Amino acid sequence: MANLVLASNSKSMPKLDGSIRAKVWAFIEKLSADHTAPGLHIEPLKSAVDKRVRTGRVDLQYRAILFKVNDKLGDDPTFIYMGTWPHDDANKLAERSYLQVNPINGVLEAVIGKLDGNDDRKKRVVLPDHDGGLDRALTTETAPGYLAGLGFTLDDFTERLGIDPQIAADALAAADENALMDVIARAVTWQADALLELATGIGIDELRAKYALIDATTDEELDEELDEDRRILKALDQPASKMQFRLIEDNEELRQAIESDDFAAWRVFLHPEQRKYAEKKTYNGAFRLSGGAGTGKTVVAVHRARNLARENPDARIILTTYNKTLAEALHGDLLVLDSKVPIAARPGDPGVYVGGIDALGYAVLRQADNLTEAAQSVLGYAGVDSISSRTRSSLWRDLLAEASTDLHPKLATPTFLENEYVAVVLANRVTTLEQYVKVARAGRGVRLSRPQRIAVWKLVDTYRRQSRMDGTLSYAEVLALAAESLRLRTEAGGGHLVDHIVVDEAQDLHATHWALLRDLVAEGANDLFIAEDSHQRIYGQPVVLGRLGIKIVGRSKRLTLNYRTTAENLHFAVSILQGAEYRDLEQGDESTAGYRSARRGPVPQLVECASVADELDTVAAQAQAWIGDGVTPSSIAVLARSEATRDQFVRALGERGVPARALENKPLNGEHVRVLTMHRSKGMEFSRVVLAGIDDTHVPSSVTLKSVPEEERTEALLRERSLLYVAASRARDELVVTWSGTKSGLLGSPITDQG
Repeated sequence: MANLVLASNSKSMPKLDGSIRAKVWAFIEKLSADHTAPGLHIEPLKSAVDKRVRTGRVDLQYRAILFKVNDKLGDDPTFIYMGTWPHDDANKLAERSYLQVNPINGVLEAVIGKLDGNDDRKKRVVLPDHDGGLDRALTTETAPGYLAGLGFTLDDFTERLGIDPQIAADALAAADENALMDVIARAVTWQADALLELATGIGIDELRAKYALIDATTDEELDEELDEDRRILKALDQPASKMQFRLIEDNEELRQAIESDDFAAWRVFLHPEQRKYAEKKTYNGAFRLSGGAGTGKTVVAVHRARNLARENPDARIILTTYNKTLAEALHGDLLVLDSKVPIAARPGDPGVYVGGIDALGYAVLRQADNLTEAAQSVLGYAGVDSISSRTRSSLWRDLLAEASTDLHPKLATPTFLENEYVAVVLANRVTTLEQYVKVARAGRGVRLSRPQRIAVWKLVDTYRRQSRMDGTLSYAEVLALAAESLRLRTEAGGGHLVDHIVVDEAQDLHATHWALLRDLVAEGANDLFIAEDSHQRIYGQPVVLGRLGIKIVGRSKRLTLNYRTTAENLHFAVSILQGAEYRDLEQGDESTAGYRSARRGPVPQLVECASVADELDTVAAQAQAWIGDGVTPSSIAVLARSEATRDQFVRALGERGVPARALENKPLNGEHVRVLTMHRSKGMEFSRVVLAGIDDTHVPSSVTLKSVPEEERTEALLRERSLLYVAASRARDELVVTWSGTKSGLLGSPITDQG
């Protein structure tokens, strides 16, 4: 039975439709079962530059390109699947394709040849000679460029990193970041990412450590005197090799990678730094992984949960995030990564429990046998006999309409009171006025005098009495009760409910969320793995983990390479954040410095429309143009600030002949353009995106800003800015921004530099 290695999709491989992908899977499945089967037509090519290259019949029109690597010790051969092309193209490409072990760092590299056989860089194609070495002669002179200006030399790139000499020379000669991106597009996977990171200003030694590069010239196991095929198999273990190659141990994993699109396959191929964070055996406490949109935090979190489950099948693991929709996506991602991972039915069972954090609170409380004691401690009364799933989100509004209060109108708002109740009252288990007037209100932007606190407490007391009469609890109260139940359980010697917690989108969690997480797991090794991006915080008030009993103390890292969006779209999205100051969950400065994408695409279009009707026409025409170009409607999204604007565009698109549906809580089936709010788009991605209605009335939302006290206006404006950043970063390939009236001030200055 052959071993199978999947290579990440070649940049030159055409996009395959569903029927061909299904045939590719059938071909691979047969290859795995019996590579000698005559129907596979696994054939060498006489004129191939690499004797290992093979092609195989997918069907009469398509052939797969493979490398066959034989283990001289007698094990079954290993086939490296590089991709599938039309029959004639596959044969021509295979003749010029080759596999090599980088002689400097031991990384395995595969290069797919060109159809025309020419090289527009006016150099000889780098090919392995008969001894397996590399002819690395350069035929061009290098002129000082962008990277050379940062102090890098050709020897740095070639002798210390192992970057292809011609790529290295061209990179050093690139005059600016745009020219450098053109060079990067020609490099093999790890070299492309390495050059991109060097452009952000990190040094050679830091990059070698980040990519776990070895010194192959002194590594005995990769000595050139060893059998070349054995060296290739050994090189597969290098972290940087795993950016392009993945040994598939499970047929289901292979099938999903073959039949899924590029984004699903990306879950298989991790950057060495991502892999390090996902696979590290032990963190001596809570670990925080930050990074901008599209840098792979969610992918790392899913891998981390799967690896913890593999390491200890009896481990009780929680994988959670801000809401139900994102949790469902995590659940799907986890099963795509590993269909055999054990899924726990409830928190505390062996395996991985996946759920939104509010649902997690309910699940914990349903198991509690100390609800009366927990309610007395958190709410001040013991009358909670059961848990109602109905929440009281409108109760503050009703109370303010009915009750007289001495509070300033800017404080007498549902938003302020709800935040105060969650961040101060529930977080500190405050049950009396005497406690409330003394409690510290760290992190709250508005200072309250004693009379103001008394006025607030009167409303809190009325809120609680009404909730008790109705027999209902808010989500925040459920979370606070669940956390207190867990604390009491541990205090009584019952132990903690789970062993490990992995949290995604952690920036949107509030104080009672963190109280629940802290009381679920004992403080110690591998307790909390936290993925967050404070630039994407679009809910609630900021928190500081140290104040909530979660100590990071230096266990914090940041991802900077974007794998989702083009460099042009990333540049636009990041420009929205410029001029604003953000703080992370450890109260440190949150920076966008170093964010880069290796993908290129068109510059985002900013379209001013003469009227609302003109804007509706413009968005419909853009969607029709994309569909006419062959773009699948379901990969197109129109994002709006409010539900009312969303519904307006759904109607308008339908009236103009564009198939469109509003995306709410449930996923949509069928080929329709997705129209959704910016909030709903969180955690999603689309090939083409229109940001619609980006005028100064809707973005930032004037209604939202008017509803908050002056002291909290800066924070509310940050959330609005973050929301637009989240929306802009949903686009993989093309982004269009439209408005009528006055353009939103959050759009910043025009885009002139796409570096």
